[in-house]
Amino acid sequence: MFTGSIVALITPMDIKGNICKKNLKKLIRYHIDSGTKAIVIMGTTGESTTLTYEEHIKTVMYALDFSKNKIPIIAGTGFNSTTKCIAITSVLEKSGIIGCLSVTPYYNRPTQEGMYQHFKEIANSTTLPQILYNVPSRTGCDLLPETIYRLSKIKNIVGIKEATGDLSRFYKIKNLVDKNFFLISGDDTTSFEFMLLGGDGVISVTANIVAVQMNQFCNYIKEKKITKAKKINQSLIKLHHQLFIESNPIPVKWAAKRIGLIDSNTMRLPMTKLSKYNQEILEITLKKLKLI
Repeated sequence: MFTGSIVALITPMDIKGNICKKNLKKLIRYHIDSGTKAIVIMGTTGESTTLTYEEHIKTVMYALDFSKNKIPIIAGTGFNSTTKCIAITSVLEKSGIIGCLSVTPYYNRPTQEGMYQHFKEIANSTTLPQILYNVPSRTGCDLLPETIYRLSKIKNIVGIKEATGDLSRFYKIKNLVDKNFFLISGDDTTSFEFMLLGGDGVISVTANIVAVQMNQFCNYIKEKKITKAKKINQSLIKLHHQLFIESNPIPVKWAAKRIGLIDSNTMRLPMTKLSKYNQEILEITLKKLKLI
């Protein structure tokens, strides 16, 4: 369920900042048609932190409705409050999502024991599969391999989205956890090497705008057609980097609008639109990839 190219989906908004259901439906159709293996809705790239609790739930339900069971939906359910995580997970328990992506508690900076207890409490409150999400560059805390190992022993904690970009971390985790524990890259720029080492897939920002290529890239690695996978990776490496030229999802949302996938790249404060200078940089790359 948690392998291959999985998109960390942007949340389209109209010019007033309201969720745009029309564009969300269009994006989900795009990923169904492109072969994307699953959609993460309401993750970091989906601007979950600036949406209300009610909007968060509604957007997940919209995605389930629009997917029509043709593509699995994974819901972002991570907050820096264990109680909030349990509450939203409980609401989504019977919704039809295939699992939850739960980020480490940001801002609080808990200890390793605090993070262990946090994820343990969430997992024990639900039957839904739980994917841990470690992105210390954004959260201010780092879920260490030894803690990941402890958590992997909990039945419904089934994998991790590892977004440190540190490939040495992969070996440390892989050598500790059971072989059935999913190891998923959360860093497009190192996803090629991550998967060559034995990673199961990537939860990708880049897949928002080049879904076919990211799906083919992952398929080639699975089929051990490494030369072909490497060629795709090389063609996308500049894009991988430039989609983080400003804080995610600022660049990818601008790019999605520029290539016609969404009608507006509106974001909610404190997130702002891509600067003119960086628009010009990203524009060149989109043209080279023949996306515009």
